[in-house]
Amino acid sequence: MIGAAPVTCEGRIRRGDTVENSGQSRSGGGDAGHRHEPGKPPPERARGSGGGILMGRPFGVPVYVAPSWFLVAALITWVFGGQLDRVLPELGRARYLVSLFFAVAFYASVLVHELAHTVAALRFKLPVRRIQLQFFGGVSEIEKETETPGREFVLAFVGPLLSLVLAGVFYLGVLAVEPGTVPGVLLAGLMVSNLLVAAFNLLPGLPLDGGRMLRAVVWKLSGNPMTGTVAAAWIGRALAVAVLIGLPLLTRAGGGLGESGADLGGLDSLTDALLAAILAAIIWTGAGNSLRMARLRERLPALSARALTRRAVPVQAATPLSEALRRAGEAGARALVVVDGRGSPTALVREAAIVGVPEHRRPWVAVSALAQDLKDGMRVPADLAGEELLDTLRATPATEYLVVEAGGEVYGVLSTSDVERAFVAAMSRNPSSARTPS
Repeated sequence: MIGAAPVTCEGRIRRGDTVENSGQSRSGGGDAGHRHEPGKPPPERARGSGGGILMGRPFGVPVYVAPSWFLVAALITWVFGGQLDRVLPELGRARYLVSLFFAVAFYASVLVHELAHTVAALRFKLPVRRIQLQFFGGVSEIEKETETPGREFVLAFVGPLLSLVLAGVFYLGVLAVEPGTVPGVLLAGLMVSNLLVAAFNLLPGLPLDGGRMLRAVVWKLSGNPMTGTVAAAWIGRALAVAVLIGLPLLTRAGGGLGESGADLGGLDSLTDALLAAILAAIIWTGAGNSLRMARLRERLPALSARALTRRAVPVQAATPLSEALRRAGEAGARALVVVDGRGSPTALVREAAIVGVPEHRRPWVAVSALAQDLKDGMRVPADLAGEELLDTLRATPATEYLVVEAGGEVYGVLSTSDVERAFVAAMSRNPSSARTPS
C-alpha cells in the first residue's frame, strides 16, 4: 500500500473549473505525494463519479472512498481470513467478519495519516481539495505548493509520524490484551501495518513523503526548490527499480512474509512479483510527474495577463456587429468591449457568440445581444502572472476577462482559450510557445 502527498497540475482550463497545482498525500503502506495549491479553499467543483463515495467532511475537507478501495478491502478480507484460520481456527467462517473489520480499521489508520497532512496544510493556510482512499492507500489533495523548505518538511513528515504514533498505540493495546485472542491478533496486525506504512513512506524518493522530506533538505541546502525536486525524483526512480527487483527477492529469501509473522497475506512468488510491479510503477510514475510539474511551475511566470491580452476596441451597446468588427479590423484588434455613454466598460462581447452569427445577419445584430455583463472578478490586473493569474481566473469562471492597468485604464481583453493554449504550451518542452500574440 502507498500513502503520500503529491503535487500535480491539470493541463486545461474549464468553465467552472481551474488549472491547478496540487499536492497530494497518498497513504496506505506509504505516503506517495501531496497536492499543494491559495490561501482560501476554492469553491468545490463537481467531479462526477471520479471522486468516489463521499464519507464525510472532517475539518471541512471532503473524504471520498474510491471504488477501487472495495477491491483491496475484499482482498485483505480474504487474505487476512486465511491467516486467522491458522492462528484462530475456532473462528470458522466468522474469521471473514473479523478480517473485514481489520480492513476497515487499517484504512481508518490510513485516513488518520492523511488527516495529519490535511491539518498541517490547513495550519499553513494551504487549501485542501479532498482526501481520497483508494486501491493503494490514500491521497490528500493539497492545492498549493509550500513556500519554504521547512514547511515542506513538516507537511511531509507529519503523515509517517502519525502512523508511527498509531503503531505505538496498537502496541500498547497488544500488551493490554491476552495473546492468541481476536483482539490480540487484530491489534498486532494494525501495529505491523502502520509500521509498514510509516517505513515505506519514509523512503527517500518522490512521490513518497520521505522524498518530499529529502526535497526539502536539498532545497534548504541549495536554495533552489527545483534542485531538490530533481534529486528526490531521480532517487524515487531508483527506488522504483529497487522495489521491482528487491521485493520479490526479499520475500523469497525470507521464506515468505507469512512465515515470519509479518505478512498478513501469505503472498506467493507470483503475487509478490505483481505487487512489486504495481508499487514500482506507482513510484516511477509519481516521481516523473513530480519532476514534470516542478518544471512546469518554473515556466508558469511566462503566463502573463499582459502578454496574453488581446487588443480591444470600445463600442456602444447599440452598435451593429458588422460595424463593430469593421472598427476592430481597422485597429488591428481581436476583441470588443461594450461601453456606456461615459466610455466606462460594461460588458464584453463573447467571441463564441460572434462566430455563431452568420455574416449576412451581422448588420442587424447589436453587440449588446452577444455581450456578457462585467461581473465582480472579471476585471483582471494587467500585471498578474503565473499561479496568481490562474487563481484569479479560477475564482470567477468566464470565457473573457477585461484586463486593466493599475489606474483602471482598459488594457484589453483576456480570453480563457488563449490562457489554456499558453498553459498547454508551457507544459510542453518549448516554453517560447507559451505566448499568444495579441
